Amino acid sequence: MLDWVGSAKVDQAILDDLRSAGVEVQRYHKPSWTGLGKLNNRTHRKLMIVDGRVGFTGGVGIAPLWTGNAQDPDHWRDTHVQVEGPVVGQMQAAFMDNWIKTTGVVLHAPRYFPAIGDVGGGRAQVFLSSANGGSDSMGLMYLLAIASANRSIDLSSAYFVPSPAAVREIVAAAARGVKVRIITPGAYIDSEAVRQASRAKWGPLLEAGVEIHEYQPTMFHVKMMIVDTFLVSAGSTNFDNRAFRLNDEANLNIYDRDFAVDQTAVFEDDLKHAKRITYATWRDRPWAEKLGEWVASLLDSQL
Repeated sequence: MLDWVGSAKVDQAILDDLRSAGVEVQRYHKPSWTGLGKLNNRTHRKLMIVDGRVGFTGGVGIAPLWTGNAQDPDHWRDTHVQVEGPVVGQMQAAFMDNWIKTTGVVLHAPRYFPAIGDVGGGRAQVFLSSANGGSDSMGLMYLLAIASANRSIDLSSAYFVPSPAAVREIVAAAARGVKVRIITPGAYIDSEAVRQASRAKWGPLLEAGVEIHEYQPTMFHVKMMIVDTFLVSAGSTNFDNRAFRLNDEANLNIYDRDFAVDQTAVFEDDLKHAKRITYATWRDRPWAEKLGEWVASLLDSQL
């Protein structure tokens, strides 16, 4: 299942080779005269389910950019999660959501949904949002998690363009003593407009004591939030309006302290390769940057 817009650069010969080999390839929201408005409602979900028993999700796409280990600008920094257990059935259902909408075919029976027993001691859920239904759900999930934080929020976000409501909740969390740390891309980013629109929002956050760090070695494509070293939410969702209102997204929420501790260690390793932006640095940036950020912020609804 490919998003029509997102897969526009894929060589048609590759798709032909896949179909010739027997792979069923579908593209979500194919343009039509009666459905042009749907082109802006894309699937951004990144899911792979193997035999209905093993699931993968995170920020990783299938392209050369994801074949390395963030060693240079041609190889991005990203995180992907492998999971087993009953939650894999929820991941399969998320895939089926787009498949049914595109093909009208319901894939069912044990071949796709085998009986799966508990694996490990952690709890998990797949959380979905879609422009076709529950478009605000993912944004509300993030806001509720932030509002519920008591000690810490560590946010890794490839595209961080917070809404006014999100800024208020993050500032409120910092005011009640929650340590908030955010990592987002630096100079290496595939959308400069997103970076500019992001930086335009930072003033109240930095003034409230929120730490914002820009990753330096390469494009930072991670999409993960860790709350109170307990909840880890990872998946396809960026922290921006497109993810929260326009795209089909899927996140894996894992409630497991040991896993959260491990991911916090990964987050802190990323901090070693990131540059912290202070309020003074942000306030005193050149006027030309401020103007560009203001112009980019006018596109918030589409970013």
